Amino acid sequence: MSDVHCAAQQGFAQAAQVYERGRPEYPEAIRGWLLNALALRAGSTAIDLGAGTGKFTRVLQHTGACVVAVEPVTAMLGQLRAGLPGVAALAATAQKLPFRPAVADAVTCAQAFHWFAGAAALTEIHRVLRPGGRLGLVWHVRDESVPWVAALSALMRPYEGEVPRFHSGQWREAFRGQLFGELHESRFAYQHVGTPQAVIIDRVLSVSFIAALPDERKANVADRLRALIAGTPELRGRELIAFPYQTRAFCCTRQ
Repeated sequence: MSDVHCAAQQGFAQAAQVYERGRPEYPEAIRGWLLNALALRAGSTAIDLGAGTGKFTRVLQHTGACVVAVEPVTAMLGQLRAGLPGVAALAATAQKLPFRPAVADAVTCAQAFHWFAGAAALTEIHRVLRPGGRLGLVWHVRDESVPWVAALSALMRPYEGEVPRFHSGQWREAFRGQLFGELHESRFAYQHVGTPQAVIIDRVLSVSFIAALPDERKANVADRLRALIAGTPELRGRELIAFPYQTRAFCCTRQ
């Protein structure tokens, strides 16, 4: 789909299975945020944009709302449909949503909004939300106050190039118009616990700009990650490790 950034299309098409294995779930506290900040409950309708393999879609289901997932990358959508066969899952982009106006009480974008932040997507989100409906944006942010996490980020940074990223803050520019009210932020501490392979190696290899690398360069990244694990006392020889994150959740209201 032409509205999908080339790095997302190429990287996520190649890394859908690794994405499902390596990406963290969400803190328990995010369920309360969905109930309180987004006002989701039984009888509500939520659209999950850029739903990927369905990790946040599963969290939305716990609210009791009717959830519709939207994902443009075929490989990711296939993973979502296999894992959540009872959820309506559509192939579409945020800029061209296949819904009638004012159909949703909430729209969510977890780990995704930076890819399509702009007037076209926000206009479509505004169109499909009911008056007073809520838009929720969620990102996991690595806790770089931990030295080995900072080293991991430094390892990844040279590959990043110009791809859209949460930490650039450029996604905020989309909210300069009058379609939505003020962004309200909540933060939740979270640890992704698992094997070093899943929590570090699969996690990094699922990043779009890493997943899009030629196989030889991806293998080099994996080797460097193994060296980081072997050289870090907190990680070396551990069957399970905890990767620290801060989950940052933003909410605003349709004007």
